[in-house]
Amino acid sequence: MSAPFVSSDALAGIPHGFFGRRGGVSSGDLASLNCGLGSGDDPALIAENRRRVADAILPAATLTGLYQVHGNRCIVVDGETDRAARPEADALASRTPGILLGILTADCVPVLFADRDAGVVGAAHAGWKGALAGVTDATLAAMESLGARRADIAAAIGPCIGRASYEVDDGFVAEFLADDPANEHFFAAGKPGHAMFDIAAYVAARLAAAGVTRIAIGGQDTYAEAEDYFSYRRACHKSENSYGRQLSVIGLSRT
Repeated sequence: MSAPFVSSDALAGIPHGFFGRRGGVSSGDLASLNCGLGSGDDPALIAENRRRVADAILPAATLTGLYQVHGNRCIVVDGETDRAARPEADALASRTPGILLGILTADCVPVLFADRDAGVVGAAHAGWKGALAGVTDATLAAMESLGARRADIAAAIGPCIGRASYEVDDGFVAEFLADDPANEHFFAAGKPGHAMFDIAAYVAARLAAAGVTRIAIGGQDTYAEAEDYFSYRRACHKSENSYGRQLSVIGLSRT
């Protein structure tokens, strides 16, 4: 049994998918397609959920991932890489068929990349810290090291917390404005001392500034769409014991 997912026209022809919380075997607050290895869920249930994700996109492929740390490091995955290892990083790039690059999120931004002509793909976990530190820039650079051309790379931004749900304080805003005053455009007025942050638009702008010309934004709000997506912030607001993680994957077929 496979699990439902959404895909992006920007990556048409490339095996990929943004998965939510439906179609798995976990229960309770983690129901049902929880793929987070650090969630406290039964490892056997997580393994089955991750198998369903892989089977839905690229059957018989090896799913590889990371120990995500909200940084800007990108790992190149090739035929010699230990697929079971989880290095500390927040992005992956590969030109090796038969590998699925996986990124876990629960409000942060999953970004999937592909240069069809060069046969190079990438995946990035862009939380606000990693996005500000340039995790998407690092992914583009790693893909170029594998033969991709920046002008030929398409990027798709998947389900993440929406602006209407992402309240931040003035200190948060100040950190972004210190990096670039133009970042003011990504914040809308909120209650006194706060603002609403459009992280998807910020990530898209970083990609555009880096030379990516085809960028798609899915538009799903992980916080607001509780039946379809896990959300760290929502779990905290509801005082849940744990929170699930959804998986976004991309790979290259062997044929």
